[in-house]
Amino acid sequence: MSVLESFGSALLTGNVKVIDLTHTLDPEFPVLVLPPEFGQCEPFRIEEVSKYDERGPAWYWRNFSCNEHTGTHFDAPVHWVTGKDVPNGSVDTIRPDHFIRPACVMDFSKEAAADEDFILTAEHIKVWEAEHGAIPADHWVLFRTDWSKRSGLEYANVREDGAHTPGPDTSAVRYLVEERNVHGLGVETIGTDAGKGGAFDPPYPAHNILHGAGKYGLQCLRNLDQLPAKGAVIVSTPLKIKDGSGSPLRVLALVDG
Repeated sequence: MSVLESFGSALLTGNVKVIDLTHTLDPEFPVLVLPPEFGQCEPFRIEEVSKYDERGPAWYWRNFSCNEHTGTHFDAPVHWVTGKDVPNGSVDTIRPDHFIRPACVMDFSKEAAADEDFILTAEHIKVWEAEHGAIPADHWVLFRTDWSKRSGLEYANVREDGAHTPGPDTSAVRYLVEERNVHGLGVETIGTDAGKGGAFDPPYPAHNILHGAGKYGLQCLRNLDQLPAKGAVIVSTPLKIKDGSGSPLRVLALVDG
């Protein structure tokens, strides 16, 4: 059989398992809240058009609206000012094969449980690599914190002094981009940066450095605890929005059954 025939057979027989890494998109799902002087991310909104009634007797459908960065979503390079001139940097121009890539999953869930402001550093990554091997080039790095098991206000975790969520520092992002040439960074929190990332140098290093290098981001992932440290393949195809800075999407992981 060809490679694709073998793959299709593996799917049908359960030798390849599909894991959904996506939160259900509904109006209650938290969104990123910026300082009031800035424009805000719109939550998911939905309106019924008809449901087998006088508005449409044989069909059910709804209108919906949201920000490009609502729910489980994809960040394209043009999302950040550092990536505004990256060629093919919007979701409609990214090469389609870039939406299917292998992944490494770094488990720092115990550290995040002990410290809601846990900061991932380059040294943490090197310790992980000492156990699991070097991160191969052009792989997603998924930062597991089990943050997705939270909900509501606890998920956003915003207090008077700002958001308290785990994320990488500048050393970690530079290491992933400059030393490992990763495909992108995926996280379980609302943003790829830590809640305190605005105070780093540069501010919000995950956005600043990743997108400036033409790399991608995935936010609001779940079920990372079901993935191996290495060996999963991620399918993350955003809506093909003209000049899109990002998009809600359904992220799937393929793993050995």
